[in-house]
Amino acid sequence: MMNKKYLHLLFTALITITVNAQKPILFMGATAHLGNGEKIENAAISMLNGKIELVADASIIRIDPSAFDTIYRVHGKHLYPAFIVPNTTLGITEIDAVRASNDYDETGAINPNVRSLIAYNTDSKIAKTVRSNGVLIAQVTPRGGTISGQSSVMHLDGWNWEDAALRTDDGIHLNWPSSFYQSGWWAEPGTTKENKEYNESITMLKHFFKKANAYAKYSNLMDLQMESMKGLFNGNKTLYIHANNANDMLDAISFSNDFSITKTVIIGAEDALKIVDAIKENDISLILNRVHRLPSKVGSPVDEPFTQAAKLQDAGILFCLSYEGEMEAMGARNLPFSAGTAVAHGLDYEKAISSITLNTAQILGIDHYCGSIEKGKDATFFISSGDALDMRTNNVEKAYIQGIAVDLNNHQKELFNKYKNR
Repeated sequence: MMNKKYLHLLFTALITITVNAQKPILFMGATAHLGNGEKIENAAISMLNGKIELVADASIIRIDPSAFDTIYRVHGKHLYPAFIVPNTTLGITEIDAVRASNDYDETGAINPNVRSLIAYNTDSKIAKTVRSNGVLIAQVTPRGGTISGQSSVMHLDGWNWEDAALRTDDGIHLNWPSSFYQSGWWAEPGTTKENKEYNESITMLKHFFKKANAYAKYSNLMDLQMESMKGLFNGNKTLYIHANNANDMLDAISFSNDFSITKTVIIGAEDALKIVDAIKENDISLILNRVHRLPSKVGSPVDEPFTQAAKLQDAGILFCLSYEGEMEAMGARNLPFSAGTAVAHGLDYEKAISSITLNTAQILGIDHYCGSIEKGKDATFFISSGDALDMRTNNVEKAYIQGIAVDLNNHQKELFNKYKNR
C-alpha cells in the first residue's frame, strides 16, 4: 500500500495540475464600453480566476477556440463594467416606513467611529433588484449628525459583510453646516434666512479636528472616536464633505486645507459650477446629487440638474453620479438612467458610462480593482441585450462579480412571473 505521505503528495500534485489546467472564459462579439471613455465595437473579453485576462478587438486578432474553457457569443449585445452607486444607504435600510429595518443613523452629532460596514445586510431584497440593472457595487454610507461615521465599499453579493467588502472604512462623512436655510412649504419660494449658528458650528468642528490631529501625532491612549479619525491625516481615508452652497463649499475646502487632509471629496455640490477654479486648484473631486430632481434655488433653470454633468466634464473636473434622496436605496436601480438623462443633455455617452464606473472607482479609491474593463482588474461586469442607460432597453442578461456569476433573480421578477398570466 502507498504510505500516507506519498498519497498526500500525489493528491497535492493532482490539485496543482487541475488548477493550472484552467482555461479562460471568453465573451465574443459584444460592444464593450470600457469605462475609460473608450469602446470596442466587436470585442473579445476573457476572464480567468476572477480577473480580466484579455481585452481586444475581435476583428483584428485570431481566436483559438481550444484556448478557452467556454465561449459565449454575445454579438449585438453590450458589455459594461459594473455600475457603482456612491453615497447610498443601500444594504442598511430596507423599508423606509419601518424603523426597525433602518440602520443608518446613530444618535449624537459626532460619530466618526460608526461603521456602516458591520450593519450591511447581504440578504437585502432591495440589493437584488438594484443589481438587475447593472449596479453591482455600492458605497454604503451612514447618515445623520455632523459627522455621520465611516462608509465602506461593498459588492452587492456575498454571504456576509466580510465576504462582500471591497474597501472597508474608506472615509469619514462630514455634513457641513449650512450658512443659510430656506423656510416655506415644499414647492413654494419661501424666504432665505441666515444661520446665526454657522460660525459657532465651524468653530466646534475646528476644535474637534485639532484634537483628532494631535491624537494622531502624539497620543498613545485609546479613544475610539479619535482612532477613527487617524486615517484622514495619514492619507488612508477620504474626507467626504456634504455641501451644496458655493460659499459653504469654499469654507469646507479651506477647512480641509487647514488640516492638510490628503484627499477631500465634496458630496452634493449643486453650486459647483460657480466655483470651478477653486475646485480645480485644490484638486477636489465631486459626488453629485441625483440628476432626477428639481433645482434647489428659486429662478434656476428647470434643466439645471440635467446639464450640470456635461458642464463639469467640459470644465475638466472629476465627478461621479449618485442617487441620494427620497427612497435612495430602492432608487439606486435608476442610477444608469440618471447617466442616460445626462447624455440627453450634452454629456458624451462613454463619459456618462465613466461617471458611474471608472470616475466613481477613482473617487472611492478602488480603481485598481474595478471601474473599467482592463486586463488584470477584477472580472466585475455585466452584459445587457440593450443600451444599459436607456430604461426602455436595459436588460441585464449576465453579471459577474470577481468572475463569479451573479443570480439576477429577485422577488419582483418572481411576482411578475407568478401573476403575468392571471
